[in-house]
Amino acid sequence: MKKGLFFIGAAMSLTLLLSGCGNGDSAKEEAETETSNEQVIVEDNEEKETVDIETDNGSQVIAAHDFYEPFTGNMDHIHGIGYAGNQNAIFFAAHDGVKVYENGEWFKTKDFNNDYMGFTPVDKGFYTSGHPGAGVNLPNPLGLKRSYDDGQTLEDLAMEGQSDFHAMGVGYYNHAIYLLNEYQNPTLDLGFFVSKDDGQTWNEISTADLGGHILNIAVHPTNEDTVALTTEAGVYLSEDAGESFTLLTTNKQGISVHFSEDTLWYGAYGNEPELIKYSLESGSGEEIALPKMKQDAVMYFAQNPQNEAELVFSTINGDVYLSNNQGETWQLLVKQGKLQD
Repeated sequence: MKKGLFFIGAAMSLTLLLSGCGNGDSAKEEAETETSNEQVIVEDNEEKETVDIETDNGSQVIAAHDFYEPFTGNMDHIHGIGYAGNQNAIFFAAHDGVKVYENGEWFKTKDFNNDYMGFTPVDKGFYTSGHPGAGVNLPNPLGLKRSYDDGQTLEDLAMEGQSDFHAMGVGYYNHAIYLLNEYQNPTLDLGFFVSKDDGQTWNEISTADLGGHILNIAVHPTNEDTVALTTEAGVYLSEDAGESFTLLTTNKQGISVHFSEDTLWYGAYGNEPELIKYSLESGSGEEIALPKMKQDAVMYFAQNPQNEAELVFSTINGDVYLSNNQGETWQLLVKQGKLQD
């Protein structure tokens, strides 16, 4: 399955297709999707002006973990980022397993390298969907799963072997789950649903007024009734568990969403990419200066729950940027999937 992003500006019209795997996609189909994406994405990025930054993240948990090893390869098709397990380490979900950036070093899982979709870090680990990796003996698709041991094992919560959830959000501390089900199964019809008991029961949410296909979902870390999502029509916020939504943007494509306690961070695209820090209390938004980006946008975003000055985002074209000063400066960690020195 492919998801389309339609960026419409006064001076240009750009269509970027995001690769994804539908239920039962074969490796051949996946490869064809990736090739197609390479053909349609306009790679016209100028050299970005960035600065090197130093981070002081304390102890190196992942570096000492026997399930992880140093990583020096390419990281393509990121499907979620964040601070899993409330650690000072950034987790990235990709087609070939979890990658982690910790204190200036990269690591990857030694095995159990699943194709994670809907990857959402929480305080105890991460929730995810997707497909089993090569040699992994799990049903395909994975359904709804979680890991509380840095990805060494996956606990089945619901719909194993039934569905693959590309758009999913989970509250960092409350673990309320909001997801888009795009394949009818014995548990859920097609639609947008919420579960507040780890997938045991579900309530459907109307998407009639959301202006298009849901791309990304975020849930407030402590208030399980506050959820944000993005569609082609913009960025939407609900504070009543989806009973009603408020459109926060005008004439912009909604792309990424992320909550901290008092703030909704969102990425959008109008004539150019933007990152907004939206106050939940005042309802006002502050634009955060982005590094030089051309025909690209903020696809996934996260803030370190232990250090609010530390921000990270990945882009549609496969770049990753890190800031340790609330976005005043940015360090380029990955450029079009290639790790930077």
